[in-house]
Amino acid sequence: MKSRNEIDKKYKWNTEDIYKDWNEWQKDVKKMKELMKEIPQYENKIENSREDFVKLIKLEESLSRILEKVYLYPYMLKDLDSTDQLVSQKLQEIEFLYAQFSVATSWISPKILEIPKETLEKWIDENDEIKDHKFNLMELYRLKAHVLDKDKEKLLSHFSQYMGAVNDIYDELSTSDIKWNEITLSTGEKVLVTNGMYSKILDGNKNQDDRRKAFEALYSSYDINKNTYSAIYKGILQRDAAGTKAKNYNSTVEKALEPNNIPVKVYENLINSAKENSGPLKKYVEFRKKQLGLDSYHYYDNQIKLADYTREFSYEEAKEIVLKSVEPLGEDYTKNLEKAVGEGWLDVYETPNKRSGAYSLNIYDVHPYMLLNYNGTMDAVFTLAHELGHTLHSMYSTKYQPYATNDYTIFVAEVASTFNERLLLDYMLKNTTDHKEKIALIEEAIGNIMGTYYIQALFAAYEYEAHKLTEEGNPITPDVLSEIMAKLFAEYFGDSLVMDELQKIIWARIPHFFNSPYYVYQYATSFAASSRLYEKVTNEKYSPEEREEARKKYIELLKSGGNNYPIEQLKLAGVNLEEKENFEAVAHEMTRLIGLLEKELKELK
Repeated sequence: MKSRNEIDKKYKWNTEDIYKDWNEWQKDVKKMKELMKEIPQYENKIENSREDFVKLIKLEESLSRILEKVYLYPYMLKDLDSTDQLVSQKLQEIEFLYAQFSVATSWISPKILEIPKETLEKWIDENDEIKDHKFNLMELYRLKAHVLDKDKEKLLSHFSQYMGAVNDIYDELSTSDIKWNEITLSTGEKVLVTNGMYSKILDGNKNQDDRRKAFEALYSSYDINKNTYSAIYKGILQRDAAGTKAKNYNSTVEKALEPNNIPVKVYENLINSAKENSGPLKKYVEFRKKQLGLDSYHYYDNQIKLADYTREFSYEEAKEIVLKSVEPLGEDYTKNLEKAVGEGWLDVYETPNKRSGAYSLNIYDVHPYMLLNYNGTMDAVFTLAHELGHTLHSMYSTKYQPYATNDYTIFVAEVASTFNERLLLDYMLKNTTDHKEKIALIEEAIGNIMGTYYIQALFAAYEYEAHKLTEEGNPITPDVLSEIMAKLFAEYFGDSLVMDELQKIIWARIPHFFNSPYYVYQYATSFAASSRLYEKVTNEKYSPEEREEARKKYIELLKSGGNNYPIEQLKLAGVNLEEKENFEAVAHEMTRLIGLLEKELKELK
């Protein structure tokens, strides 16, 4: 692992595109504080004055755009080095300001709802300056039952900063204060098992005992603090349950889905369908166990390749492959991707105290940024394609949508990322004659179904059950949380997989559980949706005209941002997730791929 100073700047974020320095950042903070002082003057005016209403909406947008920049600047810098005390101070400063902003604007939604819906529609239609806000403003009336009166909303807003404290504690414990363990591999090499090193060992080390050591080393780093992780998660579950009651929802899952008008039935269809159609999952594990010649199959055996394929991809090589793979989406998409992988938008390599994993975030008035921890594996190439899917989605959304509707939902976001993964898979399969590489690619595709569909559906079921415990007043302890996870793995994998004791603590190492409750199910729903859309764009059973029409609809989906309900956006693009067969089709695809894998392995022999 290199230090940041040892890495060429072309592989690092250029945060100066946001602010040149802290002085420039402070100017925007000061500007925001001044603009916030203007908000109270409109409190008793907007229900009777179209002019004042328009001024308030424009003011609120200006504040939101500044807040986006002043918050994400220290947030991103902290992700690069979680031990930077100055950055931590600045982030706390802006979190406090954000809380003040929430308080200052808490009266707006209740006050708007005092305006008759017909009157507000007339005001919007008569004023071009706020037409962009129509979809979001009309949403207030749909969600009226969950908007409290202004005094109650103000009271709740006072707690916003403190409600996020549990997330900060988790981030510090799992990033800044985590103690990684060192192991000695069978080769005699000593390695520190960080998240990045763990993935590399599981992906490329043929020695099962080495994989076991890495697994035990990594999970022990979480297990040693399991009581603290449990206490943090209990706080999050209790916070979510309290918010559900305060906002008049029937359940935490309804509260999570209703703002985007997603039926709870979609969530339940997913977790039920994945569990009911887990046959291919069990079959694949048994198949791998036999092919690998293992006496017992463990979770840490999921990533090792069946063929002896250990090719490393340089980052530059990975960029070129991903660029070529997206050509079916057209010249404009390819040019945008070339721009995205230019200097300053990506932070590529793992460095000390850098946040693990990968993500893409967008700053509307700047550009998207991507965080990676690139390690040269095939999985890392697919991660690059995945995150660039998000980044291109943001680029199209920013270009074709006003600020008010540029922010697409997570539900749609993962369609763009998993679509790119399918493009990459097909491109690499078509451009290799190496049986070992084909086997590795098919395994990658099956691994994506396992990881993006089945495992995320399992995690979604876990969140569903954990939240229900709190809603029903049941105790939350490390053992309770671990037993939920053990039960679900047994339901999905049967007895094909040995459930190691340390594996039960996996809930502690999933950041989404702590930072974004009810997030992970969208990986699975999006995977199902993108599979269907991908078929329409690329499958030759459709005519060239039909495929081109499907491609245009897909690009329109990327351009649409958040201008409609996500379920409706997907329907317009050509897939209806309220139909259960969309989920069942994923299991059929996995069965097909297992057949292809068996064929390639026979060819290799």
